[in-house]
Amino acid sequence: MQERSVTAAGKRYELGNPFFVLATQNPIEQEGTYPLPEAQLDRFMFNVWLDYPKYEDELLVVKNTTSNKKVELKKILTAEEIIYFQELVRRIPVTDNVLEYAVKLAAKTRPNTEHGAAVSNSYLSWGAGPRASQFLVIGAKCHAMIKGKYSPDIEDVKAVAAAILRHRIVRNYKAEAEGMSIDKIIAELVK
Repeated sequence: MQERSVTAAGKRYELGNPFFVLATQNPIEQEGTYPLPEAQLDRFMFNVWLDYPKYEDELLVVKNTTSNKKVELKKILTAEEIIYFQELVRRIPVTDNVLEYAVKLAAKTRPNTEHGAAVSNSYLSWGAGPRASQFLVIGAKCHAMIKGKYSPDIEDVKAVAAAILRHRIVRNYKAEAEGMSIDKIIAELVK
């Protein structure tokens, strides 16, 4: 296994395989933080939008994190099992029409290019690169596997599109002025 190291809070950590990185973005509390450049954001497979928790959930979070309650974590997968499933996902076959749909979807986000969609030409200043196409296929394979399917279809690509494209496309001034959100643009692209 290849070892990787990261530095966080001034300490260096060695990470073995498998590993993943989670990052949070809070649009309100930007003081002392810097937005990641697009090239670094592109390395994250998903951008998952989390809204405020329900009242009952927030109450439980506060209750559990403001006391001396000890929590025992239960391991549900070993590192070896995670690696096995990662390799299994890569072996899932994908038909050419699904591959083509994923690549065309990413290409449609690129404004003023051969395959750029009208909505992209109007509202985007930057579109998704080839990594988006790759992640659309990997994400669709995972989605299909979770749903018990042997191979992904176009609906599986559509199911993961927003989370994969959301942080890879950049709105222009017109989109912001007209209130055209990234998610609305993505919804237009997958129609």
